[in-house]
Amino acid sequence: MSTSAEAEPAARSTPAYPPSLTRSGAFRAAAAHVEKYRWLILLGLITAAIMEVLDTTIINVALPQMAGNLGATQEEIGWVSTGYILSNVIFLPMTAFFTERFGRQRYLTASIILFVIASFFCGTSHSLVELVFWRILQGAGGAALLSTAQATLRQIFPREEQGLVQAVFLLGIIVAPTLGPTLGGWITDNYTWNWCFFINVPIGIVSTILVTSFLQDPPDQQAKRGGDVDWLGIGLLTVGVGALQYVLEEGNQKDWFESSLILRLTILSAVSLITMLWWELSPRNKHPVVNFRVLHNQQLAASIFLFVSLGFGLYGGVFIFPLFAQGILHFTPTETGLAMLPGGLATGATALFCGAMLNGAKPKADARVLIAIGISLFVVSMWKLGHLTTAAGEPDVRAALIVRGLGLGFLFAPINNVAYASLKPSEAQQASGLINLSRQLGGAFGIAILANYVTKHTAMHRVDLVSDIVVGSTATDTRLQALTAGFIGRGFAPLQAKAAALAAINGQVMQQASMRSFNDAWIMILIAFAAVSPAVLLLKRPRPGAGMPVDAH
Repeated sequence: MSTSAEAEPAARSTPAYPPSLTRSGAFRAAAAHVEKYRWLILLGLITAAIMEVLDTTIINVALPQMAGNLGATQEEIGWVSTGYILSNVIFLPMTAFFTERFGRQRYLTASIILFVIASFFCGTSHSLVELVFWRILQGAGGAALLSTAQATLRQIFPREEQGLVQAVFLLGIIVAPTLGPTLGGWITDNYTWNWCFFINVPIGIVSTILVTSFLQDPPDQQAKRGGDVDWLGIGLLTVGVGALQYVLEEGNQKDWFESSLILRLTILSAVSLITMLWWELSPRNKHPVVNFRVLHNQQLAASIFLFVSLGFGLYGGVFIFPLFAQGILHFTPTETGLAMLPGGLATGATALFCGAMLNGAKPKADARVLIAIGISLFVVSMWKLGHLTTAAGEPDVRAALIVRGLGLGFLFAPINNVAYASLKPSEAQQASGLINLSRQLGGAFGIAILANYVTKHTAMHRVDLVSDIVVGSTATDTRLQALTAGFIGRGFAPLQAKAAALAAINGQVMQQASMRSFNDAWIMILIAFAAVSPAVLLLKRPRPGAGMPVDAH
């Protein structure tokens, strides 16, 4: 605020605040300080966000080594991932409540410190119970590193810089899940699984120093003690979202509704979430923990709908690709990671391109056009992956993943830009929590549905293929005789050679059945994206001056 010319537009862009507040010395001092150091604040927040998102995928490849070291079964060690995600999705929608209660800077700082401390103790854990406990605390701390951090950037940068700033921030959220398995595999191969957690400590310390040193809260963002706490809403949210996430994480392993536990938790989740929605919207609830009224904004509601499908495609794809590449194409873990790397880089490049196009007071491109391009590219990539064969090599896969990466870059930044453009400054934090929750739940739905889909369709395709193998037919007998002769030539006895030939035919049938099931899974993601694409028609081009941050000047 070096000149009155700068101050006047800022005052017009803060309708949510009374003039007495925006003219106060405390407000001006805090705003000036943040404006001076906002790029350093961005650095602190983006390192924290990358650390959080990376931690959701980096440990997946280390789970077998963890199980061996801690004496846990495959199902038990899965709680290392499940506990983290459960805690994270429970706290995400409550980040606005904690921000208002404790103050933006205090809550962010406390969350980063909690995440770092929990990471350290995860790395020093000597039992499964100890590790899962610290992972739950880590997930609780990680919630603010996404939603509160993103809302803070919305508030401290001017509107004309939001396109590039949000693209840089989203870069970590988009690319980190792709790079996580590669980095986790390298750490596990060269060191031990403990270092998957220890690497968070120096990153978290840097982030903490940057946030505590340079981020200051204006009067409206400082702690507000007193007032009623929506304990009923917190309880219903915890039970409803926690039960839903557990069902999605464990449902496939427990054969879904064949398990009485899964059935009961599904009913509990449905009742809790419906009751919570009623209570949060009730006029009697004066201090709702989640303000669903922000969804009256058509732009935000449509964007959240699109973010659910993006989470479905992003996390679902990251989940099934390693299974497909290693199980069908026989890639090593390193080859799998390297095949995914160019796609991640393509995402980063297009995200920054979209950020540049949407930057400035007058954006150079319509966000809706960029979103349409992203959906088209993503659909093309799913079509390519859905028509691969067992003879496919790394170049075929890499090309499809690069197209997928380009599509993701065209989607995240523009949708994010549209989501916030027409919101009031006071609604940014609530919207950020719901946006990040929608992406996480979309990913949970994607992983659960695709895992079940691949399992069921593999069995279905196997039945179809086996029905074509008729003993006595010319084709079957010719193939069986050729394989038997080949095994005899390798030194097998005739009976052993015939058994080995039958096993080889069964293996080929299973490989083809699995290949077809993965093809079906990619096409399913394609259909999901095509189904939600009409939501783009609900979006409007942001008006010049819309969504101006409140304390950027």
